[in-house]
Amino acid sequence: MKALEGIHVLDLSRVLAGPFATQMLSDLGAEVWKVEPIWGDETRGWGPPFMGSESSYYLSANRGKKSLAVDLKDERGSALVRRLSEKADVVVENYKTGDLARFGLDYPTLSETHPTLIYASITGFGQTGPRSSEPGYDAALQGMTGVMSVTGESGGSPMKIGVAWIDMLTGLTATTGILAAYIERQRSGSGQHLDLSLFDVGFMSMVNQAQSYLTTGEPPGPLGSAHPQIVPYQAFEASNGWFMLAVGNDQQYRRAVDSLGAPALWEDERFQTNSGRVANRAELVPQIAKLIATRTKEECVRLFSDVGVPVTPINDLREVLEDPQATSRGLVWNQIHPTIGEIPLIANALQHMSRTPAKPSSAPPLLGEHSRVLLTEILGVEESEVEVLEREGVIKTPGF
Repeated sequence: MKALEGIHVLDLSRVLAGPFATQMLSDLGAEVWKVEPIWGDETRGWGPPFMGSESSYYLSANRGKKSLAVDLKDERGSALVRRLSEKADVVVENYKTGDLARFGLDYPTLSETHPTLIYASITGFGQTGPRSSEPGYDAALQGMTGVMSVTGESGGSPMKIGVAWIDMLTGLTATTGILAAYIERQRSGSGQHLDLSLFDVGFMSMVNQAQSYLTTGEPPGPLGSAHPQIVPYQAFEASNGWFMLAVGNDQQYRRAVDSLGAPALWEDERFQTNSGRVANRAELVPQIAKLIATRTKEECVRLFSDVGVPVTPINDLREVLEDPQATSRGLVWNQIHPTIGEIPLIANALQHMSRTPAKPSSAPPLLGEHSRVLLTEILGVEESEVEVLEREGVIKTPGF
């Protein structure tokens, strides 16, 4: 039995933050009903690359769901989704603030007749405040919440993180909040509304960098791969490539410079404590870099590993999956897709829970793949009525 078996989630979200949250819930056993417009989740067309007709982007965040393609602007369509919401434990949506009220799918409306409903709203800036009506996108929020101000090389152009970092963290935060609300519901018998914003999560996720500003009043700047509070803790270039050195304490530092044949870098009192190394970063790091540049990446990784100093190669994704650890930990799940055949998908890191591990239930669905079954089996709609809804464009199935 999976951890969330028996829980039903109505997923009114699209793109990444919401779909990633609902995929997490699906992998843990929840049944997720993905409601899409007739033309589908926007990410279905975000490519290349594509596998068959589906984009890799869409495939990354929609495993294990059942797709209902429906026109909410048609009252018959919105009525069907309202009926589905009555059978759901959780609703997840990422429409602009207030948009779903026109379809009777907002939290105040649904909670009147379904007081145990857990309803998670994901927006750019939240349900309140002067920016609440503005749309929000990951790249824009990386700029607004300070992420880009500390990313990239010192003196270089602002740079965003190479993945939709705030979207991902908002999805994970949403999952945490939903599970917390579900546990609390067992005690109180009541549902609640979760107001999640990329803005809030982006700032929260600045952790030590934001706290440094609150401590000093000085905004931190970018340091490339270096750590603002630990030295040496950054990427170094060897003669044939890059690796990451992560010296975590003074004794590791001493072993690291000794292994490089440079005991003087320990004997210098300026470098014997981490705070001293941070204060004298500009003098210390070039000396270490010069010692490393004459050695190969493999030699450096072996050298530091042998003395117990954290070090890793800097891998591209091919190299990540070629590492025996990736196979051992099952980083990729293979699923059978209804039109493509077997496809590789990114595994859920919760697959190593001892009793109720995350597991895939099915491949990401085709657009409207489950429209008919959801209406007939969950809502009890007659087949003849489903055919009318299909013909009149209220719902869509793969055959239409």
